[in-house]
Amino acid sequence: MSRIGVVTFPGTLDDHDALRAVKLAGADPVPLWHASDSLNGVDAIILPGGFSYGDYLRCGAIARFAPIMGEVITAAGAGMPVLGICNGFQVLCESHLLEGAMIRNEGRKFICRHQRLRVESNDTTWTCDFAEGQEIIIVLKNGEGNFRADPDTLHKLEENNQVVFRYVGNPNGSLNDIAGITNERGNVVGLMPHPEHSVEMLTGESRDGLVFFTSVQHFLVATA
Repeated sequence: MSRIGVVTFPGTLDDHDALRAVKLAGADPVPLWHASDSLNGVDAIILPGGFSYGDYLRCGAIARFAPIMGEVITAAGAGMPVLGICNGFQVLCESHLLEGAMIRNEGRKFICRHQRLRVESNDTTWTCDFAEGQEIIIVLKNGEGNFRADPDTLHKLEENNQVVFRYVGNPNGSLNDIAGITNERGNVVGLMPHPEHSVEMLTGESRDGLVFFTSVQHFLVATA
């Protein structure tokens, strides 16, 4: 059984949701503490959202220096699948595992709603069970989800097929409707919407988020 670690940072709200999503998908969820220097032998890592630790400086800036992030960066460089959700996406950008940055939403309002996304790439460890062009519904909740990048970086992301998700109906002003991206290798993915909140019909409009967690398991089995 795949062991998928979920990192808890100071003030994290959605770590238990991510752990539950991992369990519902049939994997073994492993809690990881931000101050630890061990990944406890996990096969993949999730940086969850729901916290604002250090956002007064810059989104994700403080959490990037958590001791465990040194291990995450090393593991990602060796090919381990890493998923950053919302604040976790911000941390991945601050850690230079992904390119670009997030600023305040257009209109400076917090957004909380079910959001339609289009799958632009299934060539990643976290999206291989999706179909390219598929539209899915995932919960979105953020105040600083407006994706920015300089023109050269934006061109590179588009040319290299590193845009993984686009908003269908841009809610926050993100450039090119970008909702999620990947690194060149395809093992690190970050997105602003919350797949862990879209795994049961009891709490959402779809179970589309569960596919993220089954995708990584299928990848791990195929490459074992």
